[in-house]
Amino acid sequence: MNRMLSCLVLAAACGPTLAAQPSAQPAGSPPMAGTNHSYVSNRPPLRTGPLIKLPVASFRPSGWVGKALELQRDGLAGHLGEISVWLTRKDNAWLRTDGKGQYGWEEVPYWLRGYARMAYILGDQRMLDEAKVWIEGTLSSQRENGDFGPVQMRNGKRDLWAQMLMLQVLQSFHEFSNDPRVVPFMTRYFKWQATIPDEQFLKDYWENSRGGDNLASVYWLYNRTGDAFLLELATKIDRNTANWRQAENLPNWHVVNIAQCFRAPAIYSLQSGKKGDINASYRSFALVRERYGQVPGGMFGADENARPGHTDPHQAAETCGFVEQIYSNMIMTEITGDPSWAANTEDVAFNSMPAAFTPDYRALRYLTAPNQVVSDSKNHAPGVANEGPFFLMNPFSSRCCQHNHSSAWVNYAEHAWMATLDDGLAAVLYASGELNAKAGAAGGAVTLVTGTNYPFEDQVVISVKKAPPGGFPIYLCIPQWCQGASVAVNGKSIDERTTPGAFVGVRREWKAGDSISLSFPMHLKVRTWEKNKGSVSIDYGPLTFSLKIDEKYEAVASDKTAIGDSGWQPGADAKKWPSHEILPTSPWNYALVIDKADPSTSFEVVRKSWPASNQPFTNAEAPIVLHVKGKRLPGWTLDEHGLAGAVPQSPVESKEPLVELTLVPMGGARLRISSFPVTNR
Repeated sequence: MNRMLSCLVLAAACGPTLAAQPSAQPAGSPPMAGTNHSYVSNRPPLRTGPLIKLPVASFRPSGWVGKALELQRDGLAGHLGEISVWLTRKDNAWLRTDGKGQYGWEEVPYWLRGYARMAYILGDQRMLDEAKVWIEGTLSSQRENGDFGPVQMRNGKRDLWAQMLMLQVLQSFHEFSNDPRVVPFMTRYFKWQATIPDEQFLKDYWENSRGGDNLASVYWLYNRTGDAFLLELATKIDRNTANWRQAENLPNWHVVNIAQCFRAPAIYSLQSGKKGDINASYRSFALVRERYGQVPGGMFGADENARPGHTDPHQAAETCGFVEQIYSNMIMTEITGDPSWAANTEDVAFNSMPAAFTPDYRALRYLTAPNQVVSDSKNHAPGVANEGPFFLMNPFSSRCCQHNHSSAWVNYAEHAWMATLDDGLAAVLYASGELNAKAGAAGGAVTLVTGTNYPFEDQVVISVKKAPPGGFPIYLCIPQWCQGASVAVNGKSIDERTTPGAFVGVRREWKAGDSISLSFPMHLKVRTWEKNKGSVSIDYGPLTFSLKIDEKYEAVASDKTAIGDSGWQPGADAKKWPSHEILPTSPWNYALVIDKADPSTSFEVVRKSWPASNQPFTNAEAPIVLHVKGKRLPGWTLDEHGLAGAVPQSPVESKEPLVELTLVPMGGARLRISSFPVTNR
């Protein structure tokens, strides 16, 4: 937490005053004040954030991120509307004006939130047409009082959680289409919310935890209309939302609630102006990781709810948690300008999230852990806080993740570039692709093309394809893990110190054909988790590595293993969407042998050719692997719940022979040991 707080102070202190220069000029961090002339930013009295999210589809990724979106389109996310009973159009409350129907809660907006943005980014007409059905249905569902969508009553009170998700869908739709109906639609809805008495407002568990989502949409609308009642509503939302400002506690310990809701006080800080509200969000993020996140992968062990005594790396996180953590991180980046949030996004996106899916993205599992050596259809409770086949790669996993997973890679792609208050642009996350945006005081058209295989390679090249006269700044996020990064413009290094976890800015009058070259040297690092029995994890650059375990995929009938709260549409063919158990066919219980004096000498880095499939997150096609020596630990076995046994206390003794082990990127290892014990030779 202290590292992130110090970065926040640094970002606030480093905002420069820029003047146009004909040559490269260092520009430091994005400024904390100013007015962007091209994009909507916070309207007074809201405090300005240093970064502004660009409209959806401003950046169209290619490379492996683009491939991941295409795999999702061709896989489960792109076809869920054809097979999920919750997305049945007949008798669906999202398509009716009376708010009634057999189907109608979070499933449609969870899925549509990612599905529609994928359609916008990919320009896929089939998906655009499908998204239009649900968006038009939602816009037509608004009633005379301003309420819309399904009417869900819980404990005698109106539940507004699903509407929070659908508001995000409508915001993206407005950004993409500029449809004139969205702003008055949201205005009428929020006027209706303002009439709900406090004692009836946001009282159910989910909506109470997640009021920050409602709050963010209120500010989105306020920045477009300036309606004063919205600020009053925002204060009402804040006082009725669960208390995420506690010093040593959280209002609940549900994995998705934490990943999604810790940001609520920081969002309200835009109105309150209180540093304590921002600090509360940093504190909640740090608290759960201090107690339950002493593991690699950027998350924490809460395989539904974090529990005292359940801190081993075999504790898992929901796929929804990965998706929401990335989304929250990028909102925090907008508010604070702190690159530490981008660092956590990299950790989750590269090391945790890909392994939650089959390589073809036609199935996912509900729970994924740093140490997970079996992915079967058994019930592993109470070892994990969920009863059911939640390790199974299953198109019909629990219905929340089944639908919410559609936002997985869109959340990353949509926030790769942001705008700045001085009419510049900021590269926050790195991926190949083309950015079409506006920059400079006159809002001229800019096209930037990024080429990179990051994080598997350390070079990034940003080429200027189109730029307006007059110049503008481009800010470049230096990854938090990277020492010795370098930046060159047209082959000439800029005279600017690069600090890990900070921005380097360059302002000049850009011309077509200009290029920015970034070099992010990667080095081996051994992290020791003292609070998890001295276990270690191995990093190379932003990638964490896991033991390569031979994986055997066994198909299981999805219609027999579907989770109880999911369901098939009538006529859907279950044979086209099989579930899979993934079982180990090689040993996994090894301790590493590492030179204490110079750990990097214990590893050999082996680079391979880039995969023809453009899918680097598989064991078979990983473009980089590590070799290291280790010894088996015969006493380290599955525990009574079928989980990888608790990691042994290091250092351990083993009389087994020394063998060479292969480590692969953690994100591509569906079975994995990522927290290792260590042994002496």
